[in-house]
Amino acid sequence: MASEKTVWTRQIRSGLLGKAIGGTLGAPFEGSERVRDLTFYDPVPEGMVPNDDLDLQIMYAVELDKMATPRIDREVLGRIFQEHNRFCFDEYNVALRNLRMGIRPPHSGVYDNGFPNGLGAAIRSELWAFLAPGDPALAAGFAEEDACIDHAGEGIYAARFLAALESAAFVTADIRKIILSGLEQIPSGSRLAAAIGRALEISDPAGDWKEYRRRLLEEFGCDNFTDVVMNLPLIVMALLVGNGDFSRSVCIAAGCGKDADCLAATVGAVLGILDPDCISEKWLAPIGDDCVISPPVIGIEPPEDCEKLTAMIEGIRSRLGPWQPGGEPGFVPRPVSARCGTFSLWLADDDRRFFPDLPEKTVLRSFPGTHGSIPAETVEKDSLYMMEFAFELKEDKEVLIMFNTPENVRIWLDGVFLFGREGGRLAPSFHRAPINQRAAVALKAGTHRLLAGIAPSSGKEELEWYMGVADAQSRLYLEEEIFSWIIP
Repeated sequence: MASEKTVWTRQIRSGLLGKAIGGTLGAPFEGSERVRDLTFYDPVPEGMVPNDDLDLQIMYAVELDKMATPRIDREVLGRIFQEHNRFCFDEYNVALRNLRMGIRPPHSGVYDNGFPNGLGAAIRSELWAFLAPGDPALAAGFAEEDACIDHAGEGIYAARFLAALESAAFVTADIRKIILSGLEQIPSGSRLAAAIGRALEISDPAGDWKEYRRRLLEEFGCDNFTDVVMNLPLIVMALLVGNGDFSRSVCIAAGCGKDADCLAATVGAVLGILDPDCISEKWLAPIGDDCVISPPVIGIEPPEDCEKLTAMIEGIRSRLGPWQPGGEPGFVPRPVSARCGTFSLWLADDDRRFFPDLPEKTVLRSFPGTHGSIPAETVEKDSLYMMEFAFELKEDKEVLIMFNTPENVRIWLDGVFLFGREGGRLAPSFHRAPINQRAAVALKAGTHRLLAGIAPSSGKEELEWYMGVADAQSRLYLEEEIFSWIIP
């Protein structure tokens, strides 16, 4: 009879392969709104597709393996995240900027973060289950130490839920039971718990998964395709309807669209842990088992293949010391100031929208950070609220400027109109903000004036925005050594 350790070794390796298969299958459909009937890779790949879902777990494993006594705490993981991760995506980019500014977890996951409920931490949850097989509470605790680096609230709950579910999958073959094990590790009153509960309630192997998808999105849909409250019930639905069939389950997950690669990757990992024999050779043959990582993961040498990665993870687990949750360090926000005033009798189709100047009467206002807001009642009807920000650049640089808001907005830089729009979606990241909410410009070293005019459009009580300045090539926020907001 195989020992528990031998069984766990097979489950880890199979979980890694299931993750890679699902991520490769779903990659072409990431962000899609369409429903697809998939039966296999489309197109069939010529190798494993690198994916941040696995990249960051490999990054953590390689660095933790260098420690004589590995520690799973937010400071250790935050250091690894900061030193070796250069992804410009959403919450990753915000957390990197915050960490560079000395803002430590969990504050790094909250401050100025437009994606606290993104999937970025949930999709790297398998490692924590691998390090705590059969112990859902411990796996959830590990996951929170990681998730608080770049997430808050529901984003952390999602990581806890999946890590606990995956940990339970090492010792429990019943899909509904492992889902319930995950639910035990998150607040019962959270939106995520409600969404997962709804998926549990309606999903049946004999039913129509497309109808379940429609109903879940109708109740929990979100403009942000990486939102955990929208995506995790789709994962749960795919697991329940797929009912242990690897091919059917990952194809349903990828066919849902939204964050399709993450959905299918997570479903593949869960099933790989549940049953190492469920993955047929047809799925493995096109991708192999090499460990491939994306270029934004820097300064590490990954294991050669999933077998060696599995051995590395087992070695880390064997050397883990006693664990306790991390603390909460002090936090000092980085306020951003603006000179503010109102242009009255402004109309959206009026040429005065191109006035690159402030009204005569202004006040100096301070906002908590690059995520700011004002009460809608501050702006009188047919008026344009003007805010002049300023920043200093210490070297010549091609930069990417973003000012993202759901309201009417006009942006000028150094007196020249840059971009604007008549309202729209909030997508505050440099690679996802609409093209009329960001612009690349070549700037000289020195002080530059960013003038924003904003007027109500969304009907919300607060007019909010996110702004930032990034390197035009990497799309990473500029470092403090060469960039700083200053008082205008």
